[in-house]
Amino acid sequence: VTQDADVAVVKAVSEASASGLTKEVKIDPRTFPIVRWRWKVENLLQNSDVSRKDGDDYPARLYITFEYEPDKVGFSKMLKYKAGRSIFGDIPIGALNYIWETKTPVGTIVENAYTDFTKMIVVESGPQKLGMWIDEERNIYEDYKKAFGEEPPLINGVAIMSDTDNTKEQATAYYGDIFFQKSVKMSAQ
Repeated sequence: VTQDADVAVVKAVSEASASGLTKEVKIDPRTFPIVRWRWKVENLLQNSDVSRKDGDDYPARLYITFEYEPDKVGFSKMLKYKAGRSIFGDIPIGALNYIWETKTPVGTIVENAYTDFTKMIVVESGPQKLGMWIDEERNIYEDYKKAFGEEPPLINGVAIMSDTDNTKEQATAYYGDIFFQKSVKMSAQ
C-alpha cells in the first residue's frame, strides 16, 4: 500500500513474475451487477498477446470469480472442474478478467489461453492512457452472459493482478478502490 495524491492505493510491481491480491466475497451479480474500480499503468508489455500462453501477461487485471453450483453445471463442465480441482486445488468455475492489454481492441472478449473457465475482457489497450488514473465501470452480469452464454452464479472472489511471468518483462500498476453497486435505471420522462 502506498500514497498517491494523498489517497491510499495498492502498487504492484512484477518482474518476470506474477503478483496478486485476492479477497473472498459473496455478491449476487443480479443485485449488484456493476463493478467500479480505478487503476493506473506505468508501462505496457512488448510481448503480451491475449491469444497465446506465452503472451498471457498484463500490467493490470481485475479478476471476478464465480461460485461452483453443481446443480446448474452441465456434465462436461463438471468433469473439467473436478479434474482441474484435483490438480490445482480450489479453482473458480468461471472468471472474468478485465485487462489492460497492449494491442487488442477495447471490448474484445476472448477465452483465456489456459482455460475456458476464464474469459478475458479488454477494457484498456495501448499506450494512450499510460501514467493516468482511469476510472472503470463494467456490468458483470451482462459481461458474464455475453462471455459464457448463461446466467452468472454468485460472485465469490475479487482479485487484482499484475503479471509478467510468461513474457519475462517488467510492469508497474496501481489499483484504487473496487466496489460493487446496484444498477441505476433511468426513468422515462
